[in-house]
Amino acid sequence: MGYKSTKYSIDSTDYQVGQDNVTKWGMDVHNTVFTASAGLSILFIVTLLLLSPADAKAAIDAVKGAALSKFDFVFMWGANILLIFALGIAFSPLGKIRLGGDDAKTEFSTLSWLSMLFAAGMGIGLIFWGVAEPTAFFTNWFGTPLNVEPFTAEGRELALGSAVFHWGFHAWAIYGMTALCLAYFVYNKGLPLSMRSVFYPLLGDRVWGRIGDAIDVMAVLVILFGLATSLGLGGSQAASGISHVFGLDNSLFLQLLIILTIMGLAIVSVVRGMDSGVKALSNLNMVIAFLFLGFLAVLNFTTVFDSLFTGITGYVKNILPLSQSAGREDSTWLHGWTVFYWAWWVAYAPFFGIFVARISKGRTIREFLFCVLVIPTIVTTLWMCFFGGIAIDQIMNNVGLLGAEQGISDVSLSLFYMLDAYSIGNILSVIAVALIVVFFVTTLDSGSIVVDSMTAGGKLELPIKQKVIWAVISATIAMVMLWIGGTDSIQALQSVTIIAALPFTIILVIGCFSLLKGMLTEVEGNSTQETVAK
Repeated sequence: MGYKSTKYSIDSTDYQVGQDNVTKWGMDVHNTVFTASAGLSILFIVTLLLLSPADAKAAIDAVKGAALSKFDFVFMWGANILLIFALGIAFSPLGKIRLGGDDAKTEFSTLSWLSMLFAAGMGIGLIFWGVAEPTAFFTNWFGTPLNVEPFTAEGRELALGSAVFHWGFHAWAIYGMTALCLAYFVYNKGLPLSMRSVFYPLLGDRVWGRIGDAIDVMAVLVILFGLATSLGLGGSQAASGISHVFGLDNSLFLQLLIILTIMGLAIVSVVRGMDSGVKALSNLNMVIAFLFLGFLAVLNFTTVFDSLFTGITGYVKNILPLSQSAGREDSTWLHGWTVFYWAWWVAYAPFFGIFVARISKGRTIREFLFCVLVIPTIVTTLWMCFFGGIAIDQIMNNVGLLGAEQGISDVSLSLFYMLDAYSIGNILSVIAVALIVVFFVTTLDSGSIVVDSMTAGGKLELPIKQKVIWAVISATIAMVMLWIGGTDSIQALQSVTIIAALPFTIILVIGCFSLLKGMLTEVEGNSTQETVAK
């Protein structure tokens, strides 16, 4: 029999959510959430226009620094708790629950589903940090993990292991538990696809009031600012790559042109729909990425597999000390890297969670958690160890620009410096730029779908023009930020997103308890019905 429960009535929730929706100019939006989100976004941009970008960045960075240092235990324990929840649910009888009920069917093949969740989650981040992060740890660029000695064998092991730690199980547990909470309440309880739905077991009908509006508005702003930050930084990296390969001036015009191109391609993808748009691009992305990864592995067979073994060893040996904040002597590195990463994953979690929930109907919770936790962790481990291992090897053996400089001088160029060491470096760099652009198109595409659903009260099917509007708004925020203050403004926007992650970490942990309460009532109801049937 199905797991569908009548404890939460879809009839009443449809009315409560729908009564605040307005239909205007061919769009269907939730009046409060849409207006507040759009208004606050404009207010933030106007504020930055009136202030000096450098002054604004300094003030916001001060708040961010305090949040990361004073509340590091919140981020660290939040990530640990979410991972424990994920493993506990996956291995418990609750893992048998199917999203949507026993008879629910999947909408996408497992391969396409994995491609979409990976492209939405971390694909572009790996391109940006795959070389830069392990290299930074190995060369003492802004500290070393656990105060290990840089430029040593032990330093290499911890550099690769720490990179795997940042992009592995903890990160995907933050993403996965957010997505699971949303998917369960949408498909098994009939609630709208919005963050407020996760808290129905704890707050009841109050989630349809101002409390729920506040949760959704916060989620929309975090998603919008996160997308804009990613687009701004990605545009800068792509421009750096194009400038490096083709000798063009890395100007503001080039950066804006790249973001406009990404926006245009994302709009085409949105118009084509989920199957022909996001799914097709995500599949293409993964094919290119694995061919790229495989080609470099063949060229550096001994190095990459030794690095893989070293990275996994470093991760397993140090996962416990890396997972705690108390008593750490490497506080600069801890706050600048691990705590920052946990905050960034939390900030990105509503976007990832809503998108992945949207495409995950029909999978059991155990299958869902296994695929979200294990498969992406394997991919990120391969990527970090392969690219990071090659880069560290070039430094140790004084090969290429990385070897000459003994590390990284420009994060946005680190990947291209590594590729320059090969005779076909320019060709590999062109492929890397193409990969960056396509990853950003899928990110903006899926992001516009998420924000559209959130600002429409959690509805799944909405006019295409709404998705196009949010794609334009996200890209516009990124372009305005670059125009008024360059990377200073983009980094200020990123800092705002990180600050917002502090309360959201607590919200996500509470959401896990809400999920557990909801699943237990379903199992109890299911057992009662089976007893009556007998």
